[in-house]
Amino acid sequence: MQPEDRRGDDGANHQRGAGGAPEHSTLSANPGGATDGQTLSAIVGADALGNDMFRMLVSSVRDYAIFLLNPQGIVASWNVGAQRIKGYSAEEIIGQHFSRFYTADALAMDWPAEELRRARRDGRLEDEGWRVRSDGTRFWANVIITPMFSPGGELLGFSKITRDLTERREHEEQLRQSEENLRSLVEGVKDHAIFPLDADGLVAGWNAGASRLTGFRDDDVVGRHWRLFFTEDDCLAGKPQTALDTAALSGAAQSVGWRLRKDGSRFWAESRLTLLRNRDGMARGFVHIVRDLTERRRVQELENEGQRINEFIAMLAHELRNPLAPIGNAVGIIDKVATTPQLTWCARLISRQVMHMTRLVDDLLDASRITSGKIQLRMEPLVLNEVVAAAVESVRSVVTSYGHTLDVHLPDEPIVMTGDPTRLTQVVVNLLNNAAKYTPNGGRVFLQVERYGMLATIRVVDNGIGMSADLIESAFDLFVQGERTLDRAEGGLGIGLPLVRRIAVLHGGTVTAHSAGHGLGSEFTVMLPIDPAAPEN
Repeated sequence: MQPEDRRGDDGANHQRGAGGAPEHSTLSANPGGATDGQTLSAIVGADALGNDMFRMLVSSVRDYAIFLLNPQGIVASWNVGAQRIKGYSAEEIIGQHFSRFYTADALAMDWPAEELRRARRDGRLEDEGWRVRSDGTRFWANVIITPMFSPGGELLGFSKITRDLTERREHEEQLRQSEENLRSLVEGVKDHAIFPLDADGLVAGWNAGASRLTGFRDDDVVGRHWRLFFTEDDCLAGKPQTALDTAALSGAAQSVGWRLRKDGSRFWAESRLTLLRNRDGMARGFVHIVRDLTERRRVQELENEGQRINEFIAMLAHELRNPLAPIGNAVGIIDKVATTPQLTWCARLISRQVMHMTRLVDDLLDASRITSGKIQLRMEPLVLNEVVAAAVESVRSVVTSYGHTLDVHLPDEPIVMTGDPTRLTQVVVNLLNNAAKYTPNGGRVFLQVERYGMLATIRVVDNGIGMSADLIESAFDLFVQGERTLDRAEGGLGIGLPLVRRIAVLHGGTVTAHSAGHGLGSEFTVMLPIDPAAPEN
């Protein structure tokens, strides 16, 4: 082997004859065709000036690691690019086996030797993979290994060119990961149909949400025009193409309307079509996002219908209330001037029915106020004991008319609080009326008022027909009533308990219902907050 030819102060221009060949030997390429080895062979075989120029050219390249290996894979030369990319100086690496650049996994597979074997067999090897720098860090390398032969076909060594593609690979990996995340996100969406269309409106993809929403599978729709989701009337009106044209012109198109499922059924959909562009800004298709609004539309229709019903109830109540007052006045006059027992009986019967009608109309007005949120409180300081006592007296005759025993327990100490006395009176009256109506004649109704710290409780208990678990859950809903054996003429509209709950809530309190079951009576408890400044018992 010739002595090493060292040129330059930084030791970067070292050249050593590969495989012991003289430095200026004439090399020939693999007969398989023009290769990097052929080029190197021609240059190395030129005159001394050409060799010097070649060495200067290779040595000055910084973006590529270019070096020679002998037939056994020993590093025989090293350029500036190799030092920059791999981190070794020429003194550190020349004479070392090139397997030092490989990861432990590659070494376990004996990949360095396999690379040389394939390069010699095929005349050239190109590979990409992880390589290791002198400090142990890894970089992603593109490697080209080319065998070099003497004119007699003897293997003299290999040329090796390495590029650092770490940055490119990281970018590609980020892009791949981003695309994978996006794909997973789209595939995971179950409540939206998300799928791409090409520029002509043909379906180019399909997600799980689209299958769930429309019933179509990907092989049912991919490649077909998206008009298959539109109703016949919309297709005749040209809406599918209009949406494509609008999105292509303005970047997006949004609409709400009926769409079709695979089974022919319709659903109310919100549809958004967004234009997709490539890196050059050219349109390349659309993404279509569809959301099923059928349930929302149904709820909205029910709300609108409920609002119309509430308005009708309020109007009806006001219209019915107008004639009741003059009828009541007229009946009162007739009762006073009646000259026969029959006339007196008729007047009093009409008077009772007018009073009953007035209560029903008041219930309708309260129902309208509950649903529209128009119940307002007139808050003032009050003594709850006094309010409850007055309410009991106003309804006592009704309770006793059923033959019930009314047992009332009020605390000796006044419970001072802030509230609306009229509305709190309604709470007590409605609870007592409810207990009386749902208790067979001759029953017992119990009312108790107590104070617990900063809470006041109003408890009404009866030994009536009781409530099922289902009825307890819905007892405070409007127009809900339990089964009763009493005459319907004495019934109401199912407004009382909802009104009790609304008034309690407006006072910052709660109301609960309890029953052990059918025939075991019911218990209602109202809890109301007391002002912090109020005196305790």
